[in-house]
Amino acid sequence: MNINRFLGPTMIQVRSFTRPARLFLLATIFDGIVYSAWNLFFNFYILERGFSREFLGLANAAPSVGVLLLGIPLGLLSDRIGRKRAMLLGLVASTLFMTVEVTAASPAVILAAALLNGLAGMLYFLSQAPFMIKASTPENRTLLFSMNFGLVTLAGAFGSMFAGQLPAFFGGLLHVQAGSAMAYQAVLLASVFLSLGTMIPLLLLKEPKTSPLVAAEPQRRVPVGRVILHPVTLKLSLPNLLMGSGAAILIPYMNVYFRDRYAITDSSLGLLFSLSALLTGLGSLIGPRLAGGLGSKIRAVVLTQGLSLVFLPLVGFSPFLGLAGIALLLRGVLMNMAVPLFSAFAMEQVPEQDQATVNGVKEIAWQIGWVYGPYVSGVVQGLYGFTPLFIATGVLYFTGIVLTWVFFGRGETNLPEADALLEALNLAEPSSD
Repeated sequence: MNINRFLGPTMIQVRSFTRPARLFLLATIFDGIVYSAWNLFFNFYILERGFSREFLGLANAAPSVGVLLLGIPLGLLSDRIGRKRAMLLGLVASTLFMTVEVTAASPAVILAAALLNGLAGMLYFLSQAPFMIKASTPENRTLLFSMNFGLVTLAGAFGSMFAGQLPAFFGGLLHVQAGSAMAYQAVLLASVFLSLGTMIPLLLLKEPKTSPLVAAEPQRRVPVGRVILHPVTLKLSLPNLLMGSGAAILIPYMNVYFRDRYAITDSSLGLLFSLSALLTGLGSLIGPRLAGGLGSKIRAVVLTQGLSLVFLPLVGFSPFLGLAGIALLLRGVLMNMAVPLFSAFAMEQVPEQDQATVNGVKEIAWQIGWVYGPYVSGVVQGLYGFTPLFIATGVLYFTGIVLTWVFFGRGETNLPEADALLEALNLAEPSSD
């Protein structure tokens, strides 16, 4: 295998990244480490504080509720104040509210901080895709989106492994048990402090100016309702609604499923999911090559998500742990490979001044499933087990994939990335057909 032939297009695109794009990717790495440590130990901290599992459920649901209520206004705010300011505002506010979550004693204050932290984090998230559109060119845009997604995942895998050693470290330092609330609190506060590493690259970068072609266009104020109800917005959001609902009823409980069905040990389970995150991050970097080869982001999205459905039944119905584990890894890589490709495609369909607003509508569609899905899943598990959940998730995924193709399958061909790279590397070969 010619490694240079495989990596050559990617390296050309990476070298073409602007300074703002590179600083943004550096911030992405810190962000992935911070939130992996937070997600790993926040639940344990709340339970060790003596709060009930019902309260923990409320604390975890609060961010999604906030996004449902204010996701669109947050998108409008990002469109108005600019991407850099919106990302910094979101990060500063998120750092403040995360600190409150792990230092407050009042349940009401913790829930309020969780809700506000969700809103702040969403302001940061909604501003990322529009920023990457401005910081990239058609030739390197797909790779930038994929690297952003992949680096978050890879940094998260590293962060989880590193953070796993911290409770014991802080336990010894504070002379408390490693599994105590105080040790977990110290880990969480350390992760919050590390978020300063995310802010520094963002402070250093300069937000790219609006393209001259866009700036030359007469600025118009389209009513928000028309943006939200525009056919393109709805078509971009409906697959997200279906895919998010399918994910919400199954993915949060995948660790429970493996433990119940295969009696897998905690260490083996941790290794399996860490490997899944690692492969997902690496797999996302293949997406741009695939999209370039197929001449379409949407073709790549439909192909990879469709192939992932082949492995979902193997996870749910295989009698062998090894086969189910391999299917889990392949399903995760293929399904998540499509995420940055669809995100880049979506932003290319929307005027710059409306991108964060439309991104907010897409995210709300995804979050709807996560408000009711985990609860419904728990009820179904208690009554019927996991079999109906795997079937329902497969049906929802399949419907979302079909709609993606119906809406956009014939509307994107001849990607600039493919033509430019083939010309640059002289890889164009005559057809053998």
